Amino acid sequence: MSDITDQHPDHASRVMADVVPQFQNSATLDALQELVDVAAQVPHEVARRAGLSTSELHSLRHLFEHPMGPVELARVLGVTSAASSGVVDRLAARGHVERRPHAEDRRRTEVVITESGRREVIGRLAPMFAGLAAVDARLSPEDRVVVETFLRGATDAMKALM
Repeated sequence: MSDITDQHPDHASRVMADVVPQFQNSATLDALQELVDVAAQVPHEVARRAGLSTSELHSLRHLFEHPMGPVELARVLGVTSAASSGVVDRLAARGHVERRPHAEDRRRTEVVITESGRREVIGRLAPMFAGLAAVDARLSPEDRVVVETFLRGATDAMKALM
């Protein structure tokens, strides 16, 4: 079954205008849709280039922030504990993570990103973040307020579906 977003953009806009009368296609909405589409593709492409699964890439991204237990990692990935354990095994085999006893509860294990894992994340994502920083640097303070208001409103509209 085809989704309306798979069809020609003009057709999708006409369908949306029929369903949501106040919807009017605009360059802003087109740019937002393109951003959403590209953002959905980025993890798959970055993971493919790194020779990782998307779950492995997402795990490294989360572990970059702080160590997690395998169950907590499963929860943030939206997978079973068994699947999470497999992800951790594969990342550990590549030297990107280590399992260590939990600092406060030695009965528990936590997964910690290694320097190799940090280099993988930084090396793969730094060019994108540099580009985003350059775009942001070109905005005036007033522009930032407008862009932030639009993006937060768009985020809220999408979150309403969840």
